[in-house]
Amino acid sequence: MRRVPVRLAGAALATLVGGGLGAMALSPSGAGAAVRTAPAAKVVSTTVVTKAAAAGCATGKYQKQVEGYLKKIGGYGAVKVDGKQSAADCAAIKKFQARFGIKPAKGLAGPTTYDVAKRLASTKTAACKAPKSGLTFCIDLTHQTTWVMKNGKVHLKPTVTRTGMKGYRTPAGTFKINKRTKKEWSDPYKVWLPYWQRFIGGRGFHQTTTYIHDKWRGSHGCVNLLPQDAKAYYGLGKIGSRVKVIGRRPGT
Repeated sequence: MRRVPVRLAGAALATLVGGGLGAMALSPSGAGAAVRTAPAAKVVSTTVVTKAAAAGCATGKYQKQVEGYLKKIGGYGAVKVDGKQSAADCAAIKKFQARFGIKPAKGLAGPTTYDVAKRLASTKTAACKAPKSGLTFCIDLTHQTTWVMKNGKVHLKPTVTRTGMKGYRTPAGTFKINKRTKKEWSDPYKVWLPYWQRFIGGRGFHQTTTYIHDKWRGSHGCVNLLPQDAKAYYGLGKIGSRVKVIGRRPGT
């Protein structure tokens, strides 16, 4: 008669580990005695489940790389560059994803999170060579990033952008904002362009009208921005504001 409870306890214990349930889930009649006969297995099982729950995020393919980039960028919380997901890493990655509109923002270090983090960490703000007086909007076509310099210092840190695709390349050079409207209608593409700031031809800054991380999509020459960045840029810009575009988008 003692063998039957042992087998029942073993099955229940397997369910506990596989399903991630709490230890109190094991309370069928007769199971208590069987569990007490193998205390070591019970302790190990609940410890593993607790640790998994504590991290709060799954571990993505680019966990260690993203940890390294976030540590270099700074501002998203403490991360340990070891390739192992922790509660602190999870919170930092979620915060980063939310800031840059990466969906879903669940802390998984996937290819989009890796790509964005790498581009931002690789951006050299000094490469803009902004004058030491006045405001300069900088655009790095190579890394698909943009930032703002004021009096020779970084005023707004690098953020992501999406520029012209092949056949619609955003040109490099130094320009000036020559038109600003909070909402511009695009006749060719039949879409509203929020926080419009034109700086050359029909090209300018505006809030993205699609998911900005679809890099294959590209723009028709404009500098697409996330909503919060487009609004911030519009708040800083004025007619005559300087825009410096450097590098070249890969594939254009």
